Amino acid sequence: MNSTQNERINQITSSTLIVGVDIAKFKHVARAQDYRGVEFGKSITFENDREGFEMFVSWFRKLATEKGFQDVIVGMEPTGHYWLNLAHFLREQHVTCAVVNPLHVKKSKELDDNSPTKN
Repeated sequence: MNSTQNERINQITSSTLIVGVDIAKFKHVARAQDYRGVEFGKSITFENDREGFEMFVSWFRKLATEKGFQDVIVGMEPTGHYWLNLAHFLREQHVTCAVVNPLHVKKSKELDDNSPTKN
């Protein structure tokens, strides 16, 4: 899909739950927030396997239902090849998935807290 920047931005509305996933080799960590950055629930840690992916999808679908969101977008950094299994699984589940440039994540984090550290 070749979408313009405006089309990508317009995908995020007040009825969209945004789920960010920190990709790792064995365990991923995810957080959910709205378009303003307000976090919902606690973060979740899940394994890099089908069982973990199913737990992750049920977690954010339950959260979306409880908070009244109609859409969900999952964003992740393309860390090595470890993100591919999750991306393919989400595609099978018809979940919108976005790959986020790691440099943009770093810059955004630094703008938020003015700290160059990773934590």
